[in-house]
Amino acid sequence: MSTKNKKLLAWVAEVEAMCQPDRVEWADGTKAEYDRLMQLMVDGGAATRLNDELRPNSYLFRSDPSDVARVENRTYIASRKQEDAGPTNNWIDPVELKKTMTELYTGCMKGRTMYVIPFSMGPIGSPISKVGIEITDSPYVVVNMHIMTRVGDKVLKHLGEQGEFIPCLHSVGAPLAEGQADVPWPCAPIEQKYIAHFPEENLIWSYGSGYGGNALLGKKCLALRIASNMARREGWMAEHMLILRFTSPEGRRFHIAGAFPSACGKTNLAMLLPTIPGWKCETIGDDIAWMKIGPDGRLYAINPEAGFFGVAPGTSMSSNPMAMRTLEKNSIFTNCALTDEGDVWWEGIERPCDHAIDWKGNSWTPVSGAVAAHPNARFTTPAAQCPVICDAWDNPAGVPIDIFIFGGRRTRTVPLVTQAFDFDHGVFMGAMAASETTAAALDVGQTLRRDPFAMLPFCGYNMADYWTHWFAMGNRLGEHAPAVFYVNWFRTSRDGRWLWPGFRENSRVLKWMCQRVAGEVGARETPIGNMPVDGDLDLSGLDIDPQDMAELMEVDSAAFHADLDDAEAFLAKFGDRGPARLREQLEALKRRLA
Repeated sequence: MSTKNKKLLAWVAEVEAMCQPDRVEWADGTKAEYDRLMQLMVDGGAATRLNDELRPNSYLFRSDPSDVARVENRTYIASRKQEDAGPTNNWIDPVELKKTMTELYTGCMKGRTMYVIPFSMGPIGSPISKVGIEITDSPYVVVNMHIMTRVGDKVLKHLGEQGEFIPCLHSVGAPLAEGQADVPWPCAPIEQKYIAHFPEENLIWSYGSGYGGNALLGKKCLALRIASNMARREGWMAEHMLILRFTSPEGRRFHIAGAFPSACGKTNLAMLLPTIPGWKCETIGDDIAWMKIGPDGRLYAINPEAGFFGVAPGTSMSSNPMAMRTLEKNSIFTNCALTDEGDVWWEGIERPCDHAIDWKGNSWTPVSGAVAAHPNARFTTPAAQCPVICDAWDNPAGVPIDIFIFGGRRTRTVPLVTQAFDFDHGVFMGAMAASETTAAALDVGQTLRRDPFAMLPFCGYNMADYWTHWFAMGNRLGEHAPAVFYVNWFRTSRDGRWLWPGFRENSRVLKWMCQRVAGEVGARETPIGNMPVDGDLDLSGLDIDPQDMAELMEVDSAAFHADLDDAEAFLAKFGDRGPARLREQLEALKRRLA
């Protein structure tokens, strides 16, 4: 450790006095540190080293069955005023929450090592990046942060003596009495779990969970909930978006940022292999985009993460071959199954497995009657290993965004692709984004879950103010604002068949978007937005029935009216705080549909 940052040293000393660890280590970000901590966890029974010939330098962890996912009902926005958190966040008074959590933190690291992790979200020194310091008693967190962020002495050097950082405090909440044996996955009971954000202080406190975004505090906690607040105050954007580069056969580059709720193929799109000749897709980020207006007036985006933290089940060579190839080495797996050969396995991986040790540590066969991997089993893997990673993925200046895409999983109503008439209309599209809560093919009994900009669980302040910020950014961008599109890969026929092949074929829709931005194709105006003129969407080589295509592009006014009733009810939750421009867009759409 080498820092003279007085604010940082004082905070570390304060946490040490409160949490009472046996020792303190500063993470240096080196391979030697990573290997040492991994060996420590292998020796302690927390990690299993995978077969080095099958999956070099990779490890499997099994969490406690009570600690398997983000705990939204234990995630809080502790703003000073409840109305600043808004109706879609859990709020607790910050003074009350700090009192509760301070009692839990007192002595919580007894018998453990306290690790201090200096990390950069985004390339070190980028004008869009931020420095965080995570204090944790979990070596699992340290090794995951090695992959997911830029960690170590080089971050401290950039921070300097006066630099500002975002303090992130984490504990698994399981102190050890003298002589007490540890367990492979320490954590606290659910009623003691807290993932707390104090937006006015840019402060994160997490207690009781060792899993994923509850513990890797650079992820959703900093990169979205705290950063969205900072972005609003400072005039930039922190979004739950993939970033990709799509290059035409002529070499023109388009940069696309897309927001999709879970289970809508976001990672698949980020690592797309186009089926259309001559077009090339490169990954910049699969989950989070931080964007600032550059000197030329355009919006520039970075991926603030250095790795991918993805859901394993369902990932396969047919659904996402580039993710599968990224995972071939140097990866951490959590709650996957362990094969007899010493490799990982999960449902949907598309290769047989006759026997494995399941995510709970039990013997498993295909007739066991339970899943081998937890449905939220994860991989942590370096972004730089992705075979289609873009050479600009860690460019400190970012990439200029040409297109925003929003979408959701809808079996009916919403057509394959629509372009917003203008940026305000695009904000309305993003604000009203929704997915169905069931996988049924028919609308009967289905409910919609509104997930504005795919940010519902991640916006760190009142969603109404968040919409206002989007409009304000549109005002500043003016003619440089990205074009906005809405997609639905999941529409089904009236008899329940998928109408669109999806996956790699989605490149055809991206091609049309890029041609629209380049002014190479026209569009037909519909009440809900601009849609492709017949023949402009490249379907060459696809065997799609013309009737299916017509149904895929159908705009059913009656169905959209019912959709708007739901949207209006959602907007009503925000009262007068919702921006008038959003209401104007809703009324304008009603008139167009009449």
